[in-house]
Amino acid sequence: MDAKTVTEPHLNSQLPQSIEDHWITLNGSRMRFLRSGDGPPLLLLHGLLGYSFSWRHAIPVLAQQATVHAVDMLGVGFSDRPSDLDAGLRASAERLLLFLDSVGVESCDLLGTSHGGAVSMMAAALSPERFRRLILVAPVNPWSRTGASTAAFLSSRPVAPIFLGLIPHLTFTHTYLLRRLYGDRRRIRPGTLEGYDAPFEIPGLFEHSLKILRTWNRDLDELRSVLPRIAQLPTLLLWGSADAAVNPASAVPLSKQFEHCQVRIFAGVGHLPYEEVPEEFNRAVAEFLSETWPAPG
Repeated sequence: MDAKTVTEPHLNSQLPQSIEDHWITLNGSRMRFLRSGDGPPLLLLHGLLGYSFSWRHAIPVLAQQATVHAVDMLGVGFSDRPSDLDAGLRASAERLLLFLDSVGVESCDLLGTSHGGAVSMMAAALSPERFRRLILVAPVNPWSRTGASTAAFLSSRPVAPIFLGLIPHLTFTHTYLLRRLYGDRRRIRPGTLEGYDAPFEIPGLFEHSLKILRTWNRDLDELRSVLPRIAQLPTLLLWGSADAAVNPASAVPLSKQFEHCQVRIFAGVGHLPYEEVPEEFNRAVAEFLSETWPAPG
């Protein structure tokens, strides 16, 4: 598996010089990731329809105390979208572990948001010895059923083809959904909507999303069953009190699955605290990473 610095100017021109843009080949497909900093490894994992762009406000700050890797998972962002890709939670977690193997990271701290938070928990459950701490930002979890019925409906056999046929022509849809994820839309910063829209020009994104939705409820049942494997990992839960995507109340039962867990709720903030209040978000993450925790077990 090879890694090389990418040279596409339309990508590099959007990044500070301190952030390196890289590609690896993973199972025959090209996968993009960003890297910055010098210190203990920290892996950042985006949510559904997000990509490494989600962490543009976080990387420069967190790179002051860690070597940050921020991926575009296969199927989204600027990475390849293989038509035969298994988008299930376990398969996605296994690819995340394979990514760590490919870049030579034996163990790291892991920060995942939304669906990426669920993938992070599954990856940690599959290989708990590889992760020191978990930071979960409004993670999809078994105690929040928000979206469960929508996932089943959109991915159903009669509806999915109609959805795929319509969505490319509804150019306003993604902007509408993104705005809805904010607690206060006045906090949307210039370039945000355009940045999230950029990968939509690459075919296959919505097909990949439907694959994720198709196994959504089954995956959450499996996730609940494996959570005891990571109970010993020090964990930070971050949530916006106005989150309309993943119920903030689910932070309480989820936190009880961990022996050492902190919960931080951002008042009036929506599903994307790293976008909406990046200064507060970065401070909370940096403080957690600086703490000393008892050794597992």
